Amino acid sequence: MKIVEEDVLLRIFIGDSDRCKKCNRYKGKHMYEAIVLKAKEMGLAGATVLRGIMGFGGASRVHTVSVLRLSEDMPVVIEIVDKMEKIKPLLEWLDEVMVEGLITMEKVMVYRYTKG
Repeated sequence: MKIVEEDVLLRIFIGDSDRCKKCNRYKGKHMYEAIVLKAKEMGLAGATVLRGIMGFGGASRVHTVSVLRLSEDMPVVIEIVDKMEKIKPLLEWLDEVMVEGLITMEKVMVYRYTKG
């Protein structure tokens, strides 16, 4: 069975070494881990963490994986797709805990395939 619906894609861009300093429950964990755990706790449909092999951000410092040098702060993107009303509470939580990073949102068409 195929279900087609309009949802929101939330993308959170942070660094691999970012830690959750303002998160009471997840204090000290990697920020990407705290975000995924919070999304699960809030009942969102799912979350995926992607580690980049090269990138740069607001500070214009290039982070890259190379044979001679391994960056300690590789780019990380967390992607979450769900309804806006379910993502909004997560955005409010992110406003409280984010120190550095970038968040984007866009409307997406979702084609969900399920059994039966």
